[in-house]
Amino acid sequence: MSYRELATRPVLAWSAVTVAGRLPVAMAPLALVFLVRERPGGYSLGAVLAAAYVIGEIVAAPVLGLRLDAEHARPQLVAGLAVGAAGFTGLGLVPGAHPVVLAALALLGGAGPAAVPGGLRALLTSLVPERAVTQAMSMESVLVFAIWAAAPALVTGLALGVDPAVPLLLMGVLLGLAVAGLWMLPPGWQQAAKGDGASTRRALLRAWPVYVLGAAGLTLLALAELILPALLEQRGIGIGWAGLLLAGFSIGSAVGAFAYGLRAGWPGTLTAQSLVLVLAVASGVALVAVLPSAAGIAVALVAAGLLQAPASLARNLALRDLLPPSALAAGYSVMYAAVGAGYAASGTLAGGLLKVVAPSTAILWGVGLTGLLILIGAVGERRLVREREAGDLARPRPQEAASEAVSTTVSGAESGAESGDADAAVRNVRR
Repeated sequence: MSYRELATRPVLAWSAVTVAGRLPVAMAPLALVFLVRERPGGYSLGAVLAAAYVIGEIVAAPVLGLRLDAEHARPQLVAGLAVGAAGFTGLGLVPGAHPVVLAALALLGGAGPAAVPGGLRALLTSLVPERAVTQAMSMESVLVFAIWAAAPALVTGLALGVDPAVPLLLMGVLLGLAVAGLWMLPPGWQQAAKGDGASTRRALLRAWPVYVLGAAGLTLLALAELILPALLEQRGIGIGWAGLLLAGFSIGSAVGAFAYGLRAGWPGTLTAQSLVLVLAVASGVALVAVLPSAAGIAVALVAAGLLQAPASLARNLALRDLLPPSALAAGYSVMYAAVGAGYAASGTLAGGLLKVVAPSTAILWGVGLTGLLILIGAVGERRLVREREAGDLARPRPQEAASEAVSTTVSGAESGAESGDADAAVRNVRR
């Protein structure tokens, strides 16, 4: 299936809602940094606020995602978007409030819409035929990274050119528009019958290497986004370049996502693809820490972005392969929480390190954390492969199983009677 076949009215409506709902998410971390940049310890406080925002996502995503009513999800998504709009609007209205108040509002802004990305992804895959799921998810990734490309430049321009509070107020308005747009979409999606809670939890836990690699990928994004303004000041480069450089990263990611969807299958397992690609992205972010010029940083960020999107797509497709259909919505929410955890961990580490080391050193420490997560994910991937191989060996081959079933049925039929009865039994097996 080609990308052109995704240009249907429902998918286009879904895209509009996604832009309005995801643009505030992309804007939030950098907007929080700019909101408090001129206060004492501004960069460190901004990193802490961004971490508080993501902690809200981490805590709320699995809780709200597991409770989504698949066939009637709209009211829950509307409520989440409305809570997020209230949090962002509050931040824009009281930018000089006590840091605890700002952190609470940031937490609210992250928690409210935390289940929306997973819900929208489940809705998207219900709008297209099964054979088009890979292209649809690639299209989603292109759209999301295009949003992330626009967000830094939009935040930087509004914060420096108008007022640091304006991006937060705009984010509240956008979430309100997403609420209105949800009425253009179906109220929910069809879902396979759910298993019991224990089997769903086992299925979710079994996919833990995919979640760990997701967390590793977002630690790199946090490093690039939260420390880049301080790194530019360290290098003597104008801070206004931060938005354009991060936009280059996201544009590279959009191109990488589009290219990944053009091919039906890439070498290696999906989790192995994600592992290799995240390692390559980590190398690119490490280069950002040591390159002295804006041009060199730009090239490294674009190259890292080109590989970041395929890494993310491979993770999501691996998760889809590992989980039963009834657990997919919950799995997307757990993945969202996991990648948020990676972002929060890296943001907190960055905020602490910026107080005692240079920004370039803080980035390298963050890359070290990513390397540790990649190692843990690799060990888990190897275990998953062994489990799959053991499961394949334990299962009888289809022809052997059919032969044995036919033989048993025919034997039973012969012991009772006529050849016509045996033929009927064989027809039953074939059916």
